[in-house]
Amino acid sequence: MPSEAPDRLLAAPMLFRFAVPCLYCKGPLWGKRVADLGEEYRIASFAELDDVPSWADLRIGWNEQGLLLRLDVAGKDSAPWCRESRHEDSDGLTVWIDTRDTQTVHRATRFCNSFCFLPGGTGAKFGEPLALPLKIHRAKEDAPLVGIQELKVASKRTAAGYHLAGFIPAEALHGFDPEEHPRLGFAYLVRDRELGEQTLSVGSEFPIASDPSLWSSLELVR
Repeated sequence: MPSEAPDRLLAAPMLFRFAVPCLYCKGPLWGKRVADLGEEYRIASFAELDDVPSWADLRIGWNEQGLLLRLDVAGKDSAPWCRESRHEDSDGLTVWIDTRDTQTVHRATRFCNSFCFLPGGTGAKFGEPLALPLKIHRAKEDAPLVGIQELKVASKRTAAGYHLAGFIPAEALHGFDPEEHPRLGFAYLVRDRELGEQTLSVGSEFPIASDPSLWSSLELVR
């Protein structure tokens, strides 16, 4: 008897090249208060095409100052697990941004940037939030690595998860030029030891951390 065909031969998101709008946000993005991002700023998870449930709400706004990210995670029974020394295993958000949206190369260029935002990982009992600039593995050329102090992060625990806000200033995004290049290559990964992973498109079973051809596009809309 011939063997049955596998349920799928290719992850469904691999069949599409996604472009999602990122809306303009007036006024300061970060300061005495963090800018509010309504439902219209929400970034989808197309992993749902593979019946992967979405449990994190990610919203991104932009202006000439840079990018603001707000993440809400719900459905947890335990506190997020975060360690500065093990950011790749910690609960939190990692983003990859190509300021030239070059999706025809398999190794990152100097315009490819990566940042990690954790709801904890440093301070007393690892309870203070953390933002880290990251190098991209196998990059042909590294983007200038900014200092930790240039990134901003804030977090608040909730009964069933956490709220996380992160700010990437324009100076930390090598090549950021919304007028000349209004499309950014973009991928994100929300990792949680309890809930799993959520991504924009394909998951970490593919080399999304190092291959820009697997990233989607973020359209900077005014």
